[in-house]
Amino acid sequence: MAEHLVLAPSENKTERYETLLPQIKALTSGEKDTIANLANIAAALKQTFNFFWVGFYLVKENTKTDEKQELVLGPFQGPIACTRIGYGKGVCGNSWKEGRTIVVPNVNDFPGHIACSTDSKSEIVLPAFKNGKVFLVLDVDSDRLNNFDETDASYLAQLMKIIEAAA
Repeated sequence: MAEHLVLAPSENKTERYETLLPQIKALTSGEKDTIANLANIAAALKQTFNFFWVGFYLVKENTKTDEKQELVLGPFQGPIACTRIGYGKGVCGNSWKEGRTIVVPNVNDFPGHIACSTDSKSEIVLPAFKNGKVFLVLDVDSDRLNNFDETDASYLAQLMKIIEAAA
């Protein structure tokens, strides 16, 4: 996979995930650098599904405010994004705080949604854990309403396990 990504010939979402996940597992199993792995994973998701925005926010020590930690933008694919997100703020901050996947069919209906881009219409955010604590979140945005479902949640949760194993 280091040289190219094999895409499923089908438009079926399940088939595309089932083709992609083993490739990501193979790619990350021999690489210990988390940032390199996250960069390739973001690119692979963007290339496979053509999502509007795919990226990671990493839990980091906060140097800007009184809050102890914050989410800081990591590797991503798509338009310019918000650089820092507070604990419990927006979809990403809530996923971090609650330690769970959040699927948002319409971002305008999510209280406190942070609009990094007005073109984003729906979103899914999943946390990854290290030593029992969230250490990053995967944020995927679509420019279409209601674009994410249980299929995405299930397969992206498997992806998060791959990330956790490689971290």
